[in-house]
Amino acid sequence: MTAEKNLQSLLAGMRPVQRDGEYVYVLWPHGRPLEGLIEAAVREAEGLTVVLPRAEADRLGLPYDFMAAWITLEIHSALEAVGLTAAVARALTDAGISCNVLAGFHHDHLLVPAADAQRALQVLADLSAESREAPRPGLRLRTETPADRDAILALTAEAFAVSPATGLPAVGEPVEVKILRALFDADEYLPELSVVAVLGDEVVGHVISTRGWVGSHELLGLGPISVTPRLQRQGIGSALMTESIARANVAGESGIALLGSTEYYPRFGFVPAASLGVLPPDEAWGGHFQLLPLALWPGGVHGTFRYAEPFERF
Repeated sequence: MTAEKNLQSLLAGMRPVQRDGEYVYVLWPHGRPLEGLIEAAVREAEGLTVVLPRAEADRLGLPYDFMAAWITLEIHSALEAVGLTAAVARALTDAGISCNVLAGFHHDHLLVPAADAQRALQVLADLSAESREAPRPGLRLRTETPADRDAILALTAEAFAVSPATGLPAVGEPVEVKILRALFDADEYLPELSVVAVLGDEVVGHVISTRGWVGSHELLGLGPISVTPRLQRQGIGSALMTESIARANVAGESGIALLGSTEYYPRFGFVPAASLGVLPPDEAWGGHFQLLPLALWPGGVHGTFRYAEPFERF
């Protein structure tokens, strides 16, 4: 697996996980053979420092005065990556939490005071969330063109290689790719609401909104939305959503419907569509079918939502 070097990618993708138990630093007795469950060691001119579980130090009769929680940042960081240690240390420092860092080949590890473990985990989770929401440097959003479509379909296939509905690998071409290919040629296709995210010359994300209805009232149906897997959880999806909503408002649309996560989409203002009188095409979707009322939402819209024709075909 390729190690990550980009700081924003590291912060956005890191998942802080606490190991069980407490850990201590011990100055190993000179001349004593190494033994026990030593987790890390540093040789200095003054002697050998080891890190081991507190219970193991007690068993070996070794003195210590600092009890720590061990937190692993579960992302594969490159040893030459710049800024991760500084960013993490700064966030913990601002929270008044001391931090000792150990860099392994695959991950970075933090030893923080045991009493501050839960606060440290929250600080790190907040730091990661902020990085996911921050605009990615160099990211451009623009209207999709026909020349982009091969790249869009390829990244959609990659993004939906595992079905979000079943959690299982897709068999053959993902249905989202089939729908998207048909939407490009459908009467319900709205060119200005098909948006790509570009880094350098690479299309790394795409979102499309197409015409939908409740009775005769026009709405938008959003989706599929795709981000190339290696760049997920880095703010690209959020940027695409924000751009789609802004464009829909400028176009005078009244609302956007979608089927998706009840944890992710409410941050953009989506609510259960049924709470606004709009029912899902499949009642089994329940609260996962959501609606964002836009600036021109008229109220009084009631009925079952109807997606563009390709959604019914596949």
